[in-house]
Amino acid sequence: MKLELGYIFIKDIQFAEQSKVENGTLYVNKEDVKALILEDQNFKSADVELARPGESIRIIPVKDVIEPRVKVEGPGGIFPGMISKVETVGSGKTNVLKGAAVVTTGKIVGFQEGIIDMKGPGAEYTPFSKLNNLVLKCEPIDGLKQHEHEKALRFAGYKVAEYLGNLAKSLTPDEVHTFETPSLTEGLKLYPDLPRVAYVLMLQSQGLMHDTYVYGVDAKKSLTTMIYPTEIMDGAIVSGNCVSACDKNTTYHHLNNPVIQDLFEQHGKTLNFVCVIISNENVYLADKERSSNWSAKLAELLGVDGVIVSEEGFGNPDTDLIMNCKKIESKGIKTVLITDEYAGRDGTSQSLADADAKANAVVSGGNANEVIELPPMDKVIGHPEVVDTIAGGFDGSLHDDGSITAELQVITGATNEMGFNRLSAR
Repeated sequence: MKLELGYIFIKDIQFAEQSKVENGTLYVNKEDVKALILEDQNFKSADVELARPGESIRIIPVKDVIEPRVKVEGPGGIFPGMISKVETVGSGKTNVLKGAAVVTTGKIVGFQEGIIDMKGPGAEYTPFSKLNNLVLKCEPIDGLKQHEHEKALRFAGYKVAEYLGNLAKSLTPDEVHTFETPSLTEGLKLYPDLPRVAYVLMLQSQGLMHDTYVYGVDAKKSLTTMIYPTEIMDGAIVSGNCVSACDKNTTYHHLNNPVIQDLFEQHGKTLNFVCVIISNENVYLADKERSSNWSAKLAELLGVDGVIVSEEGFGNPDTDLIMNCKKIESKGIKTVLITDEYAGRDGTSQSLADADAKANAVVSGGNANEVIELPPMDKVIGHPEVVDTIAGGFDGSLHDDGSITAELQVITGATNEMGFNRLSAR
């Protein structure tokens, strides 16, 4: 399967009478976007704000971050099964507004939501401070159930991202990047001497509002399966969960998964990137056993020599991570794990809730319990008072001057377990 991603670089974002992309600037008609959001009667009000790199702006509580993309050529549309019909994506041509994002916020949905600072020390921990963000502040109607609020906010983000992406449909990209995965037999013929590598992508699916969607299906309803990596780049997997902000995979993370991009970079050079195995994370032991059994079975069936496994979340999912590792290693297949750590504020506690001697190659995204100080911002988009209750915050985290003392886990993407961050440990 072959996909061409056409990057249209966005260097600025501004409000204007007409939505368009021109000379590297994304112009947005604010009223059109508000009207699009308010098509959903679950919202009583909506506002749209801009947040650019270096501006003294804090966004809280952040729910999701989405990169605008549009199918230009080939089957399907962006976010299949969500706002486009269910058709296999991952081939043809897709244009990307690179450097722009849609960020959703408003009244808090779950306690595991986060902060994006566009300036200061907090900005150094999140990749989203480097983007030109269109922030959707969507307030739900009174009495709306949390899961209904989450769904409404999720779809608002997708709809606006699609609206912005369509502005780039007829544009000529600044750069074109091609990604191609041959069939299993073709790969063996093309790269007979290269090690065969697969990527086990663990998807958060541990109960209500801990959802990840694959072609519109909640991952907890699916067995471990295989997918072309380019399908993920075309929006086949989207976020719908409320795990801690620091290691949550937003929709933007899935679209720009750095493990996939790095494996493609080495594909045909130092390794043969065979496919992605997607596996859910579960609450009950039997479900954990089933999913990890299938991960190992598929890795064996594919005849791979090595596997990279990335986790989402912490604590309970650590068991799924270690099960995947042990069972894949037992097949004679080498594993490398990507996770983060909850090692206590002083860094001396056990980093993961589970462990095994076979987990001897681990990449860390940092310690989410580290305490940080965030200075006040000139402008706050959202509801700053929730910092005392979101995961990583505590009673007294928010100070009278608007500054914040909290654990690193309050910052969206700070210890991301795909490695989409600036922290690690050696």
